Amino acid sequence: MKRIIISFAAFCALGLLVVAGVVFSGLINVAADDPHTGVVHAFLETARNRSIEVRSEDIVVPSLDDEDQIRAGAGNYDSMCVGCHLAPGMAETELSNGLYPAPPSLAEAGPYDDPAKTFWVIKHGIKATGMPAWGKSMADPYIWGMVAFLQKLPELDEGAYRALVASSGGHQHGGGETPAGHSEQHGEMASGDHHQGDSGGSDHHGSSSTGGASGQSGSGHHGNNESDDHHASEEPQAVEHSNGSDSADAEGKSPSKNHVHADGKQHEH
Repeated sequence: MKRIIISFAAFCALGLLVVAGVVFSGLINVAADDPHTGVVHAFLETARNRSIEVRSEDIVVPSLDDEDQIRAGAGNYDSMCVGCHLAPGMAETELSNGLYPAPPSLAEAGPYDDPAKTFWVIKHGIKATGMPAWGKSMADPYIWGMVAFLQKLPELDEGAYRALVASSGGHQHGGGETPAGHSEQHGEMASGDHHQGDSGGSDHHGSSSTGGASGQSGSGHHGNNESDDHHASEEPQAVEHSNGSDSADAEGKSPSKNHVHADGKQHEH
């Protein structure tokens, strides 16, 4: 018996090493344009469906026949969901075409057969699928409004869908809504900050130019102590300043102002 346990433990350890080797080697392709194999897809789909079934079985479904609730759900669906799940008469979008697993077209397939499952998915989302947890910004009554609308969606044609959305209040669910044009406003703010930074940069360069002019003025000051012929025959060169501060401090005297030019001559001011 002991030998069997040791063999089983060794087999498990070997299996873990193989799995770790595959993971760290990068052999698993996580690209969204490379679908899972049939076995992996079946495993993940079964795990997802069972997870939703178990966690939604105790949810009590309210009445979903209220017209105002359905209209409110239509407005929120049109604002929040059509990019992935489409609408009657709507072609695929870049988003719905690029996601993997592909989001279902709810106008054709409809939601889950059980409203409790639909509610749970809308509220909590699904990991690694692109399905958000809308419960972070929506209270339960508004989520039930979307569930009520989804029950009706497969029955609607394009005209009926548009009429229902037009009669709704649009994107509203009691707070937490992203304002329309938010990304554009953010972009304008960022652009404004960028230009403001450019303006600051111009001031900075302007200050540098002023400093450069001051330096040139200083060079002219030294030039007054030499003959005009000397400057006519030589280009401006760097000036080395030595104020003799160390020796002056040691003797208790004020430092002398000596300037040694590149030609080796010392000039006292």
